[in-house]
Amino acid sequence: MQKGSIHEEFALKQTAPKIVGSGVMIGGDKVTVAYDLVEQMEYLYVRVVKAKELTKDVTGSCDPYVEVKVGNYKGITKHFEKKINPEWNYVFAFSQDRLQASYIEVCVKDKDVVLDDMIGRVVFDLVDVPRRVPPDSSLAPQWYRLEDKRGEKLKKGEIMLAVWRGTQADEAFCDAWHSDAAAVGSEGISRIRGKVYLSPRLWYIRVNVIECQDLLPSEKNRQPECCVKVMCGNQVLKTKISPIKSCNPMWNEDLVFVVAEPFEEPLVITVEDKVGSNFEFLGKCVLPLSIVPRRVDNKPVPSKWHNLEKHTVVEGEKKETKFASKIHMRLSLDGGYHVLDESIHYSSDFKPTSKLLWKSSIGLLELGIISATGLSAMKSKDGRGTTDAYCVAKYGPKWVRTRTIIDSLSPQWNEQYTWEVHDPCTVITVGVFDNGYLQGGKCTSIGKVRIRLSTLETEKVYTHSYPLIVLHPSGVKKMGEVQLAVRFLCTSYVNMLSKYTQPLFPKMHYAHPMSISQQDFLRFQTIQILSTRLGRAEPPLKKEVVDYMLDAGSHIWSVRRAKANFFRLIYVVSPLLAIGKWFDQICHWKNPLTTILIHILFVILVLYPALIVPTFFLYLFLIGIWHYRLKPIHPPHMDIHISHAHGVFPDDLDEEFDTFPTSRGSDKVRMRYDRLRSIGGRIQTVIGDLATQGERFHSLLSWRDPRASALFVTFCLFAAIVMYVTPFQVVALLNGIYVLRHPRFRHKLPPLSTSFFKRLPARADCML
Repeated sequence: MQKGSIHEEFALKQTAPKIVGSGVMIGGDKVTVAYDLVEQMEYLYVRVVKAKELTKDVTGSCDPYVEVKVGNYKGITKHFEKKINPEWNYVFAFSQDRLQASYIEVCVKDKDVVLDDMIGRVVFDLVDVPRRVPPDSSLAPQWYRLEDKRGEKLKKGEIMLAVWRGTQADEAFCDAWHSDAAAVGSEGISRIRGKVYLSPRLWYIRVNVIECQDLLPSEKNRQPECCVKVMCGNQVLKTKISPIKSCNPMWNEDLVFVVAEPFEEPLVITVEDKVGSNFEFLGKCVLPLSIVPRRVDNKPVPSKWHNLEKHTVVEGEKKETKFASKIHMRLSLDGGYHVLDESIHYSSDFKPTSKLLWKSSIGLLELGIISATGLSAMKSKDGRGTTDAYCVAKYGPKWVRTRTIIDSLSPQWNEQYTWEVHDPCTVITVGVFDNGYLQGGKCTSIGKVRIRLSTLETEKVYTHSYPLIVLHPSGVKKMGEVQLAVRFLCTSYVNMLSKYTQPLFPKMHYAHPMSISQQDFLRFQTIQILSTRLGRAEPPLKKEVVDYMLDAGSHIWSVRRAKANFFRLIYVVSPLLAIGKWFDQICHWKNPLTTILIHILFVILVLYPALIVPTFFLYLFLIGIWHYRLKPIHPPHMDIHISHAHGVFPDDLDEEFDTFPTSRGSDKVRMRYDRLRSIGGRIQTVIGDLATQGERFHSLLSWRDPRASALFVTFCLFAAIVMYVTPFQVVALLNGIYVLRHPRFRHKLPPLSTSFFKRLPARADCML
């Protein structure tokens, strides 16, 4: 019962929101049909454009600002000092679900030190406010004469306004001040707005260091040991020490970096000479990335010689020395690669950098971020727990961020976004965060969801409530649920099916592949670049958000992940183990009828071997058809059992959340090291056993054991003679009958072949 309740708590739940796309709502206006994956939210919009001829005090000037009041909600614009014709162009959006008023009051006030004075006002009845339905053009603002408190028109003073009813589909919605964020000051409004971000275009720059010429080391009689250091921003790589120890060293070594458009940092190449444990500067070359040629295939670009500059200090002044040292390099911006920013296993994009290699899209992905329920309190406010929640979704280079719902554990966003899809075997990631920048802190992750597009049926709307699961140092915890609506629209079914037969990555990944360590280094640098660039937007998408969405720390060692991957491997090979167990039961006649049928099938396949391959594929076809009735109807989600998070030990969690390098005490580190040695010892034993079996196969014909090799060679000669004179079908039939013989003709001792194989020598006895 306890396991069942835990499984239900972390399970995916199907929902039925009131959206047109799911068929729950029928009909609707243009807005509802266009925004068909989210629930329609009604808003009252007030656009304050400008005012003119405002006067209040004896000087004839004022410090005006506008206050818009609807019931208990009040929105304020910024104020201008000593300006009688101010311009604001500011939009207020009031949620109609919370309005308890029959009129709108727009007041123009004069900011004062003690008490702000009212210059004038305009009042609108809510029943007279018109409704605007996109794609109609925006409502034209009009001039309104200001009134005093008694309702009499002022001689001077007018304000330009536009008031209308609309929904979240209105283009003014994103940049508007929202009534549910009334507690946020004007300085913090920009940090809670929803925005769309685009990742900068990322390139791999390849630096092929070929050779140097006429280097001048400080010691003329010593042969220099030279290497080349290349720096691009915060990325630094070095070549190996040249095997040619002379003033004309050679390397022919590739160094690869990640750069982002627009290019900001130059490429700095430095030649150094290793003198003892230090490196002596021999010259450098600074190249802007704008002059580096671009390529889209594996054809080499022309190499060039570059001058190496060297400066010496004479009496406190830099003096350039003239010499003929040069470096020979081949530089290229490789646009044929896809720059990895996510893990290969759940990447959202595989397109190459160069747009010349892009192919047409195969469909559209539509995501409706509806709401969240039961969120955990991430901060304290007025003695109670609260959360300022927002969502971030990433697919390809496009990031979207919803607006922040202030002070709510059950926020409702109802925002819909669209992406172009170029590959169905991609994953969209949706994360929920608590906005901590309003209090000057960091954003805290609440949980995330990954949805693989290939698991979705086309044209179908999936509405589910996904559990937000986070692993804390205290254990796994459900932080709430997020309700999403997803639809995958396919524009060309033939093109989508053809994607399954094409390589996953662009051609350059196979024509000029990179090593695993090189890919990990470049992915880490890519995440750093994206964090920096997206953190400079407004509102910023900060480093902790980008790192969490891209799984920046997924490569760090974790006992929990190691166990989870081990059990995943066991699950994969379990069908093979089940087949072996079933075959053993057949051989031991556990079910005589089944064994007899297997005998008959075996005889038929031996007599008619042409039926073996067709029968195998027919069997797979029948299994696939049989499993179709068990086809999953829900998309996959984060599973605590697959992640092995439900039974993890506290010390394993403490190790997983430890910094790198470690910040724990020496006793704890020593204990973890001993445990890792124990785990490594078991792995070492298994690898040694596998190596022993392979070495025994090698020793069959190596004559290391002359008697065993003589027996095996004699057996091979006898088997060859028998196979030449005996039809293959007869040999196969006799072997099959022998393997499937009745238990009465079996004994518990191992067969001769097994005993012979285990007696063969291996090289384990030669190890220290």
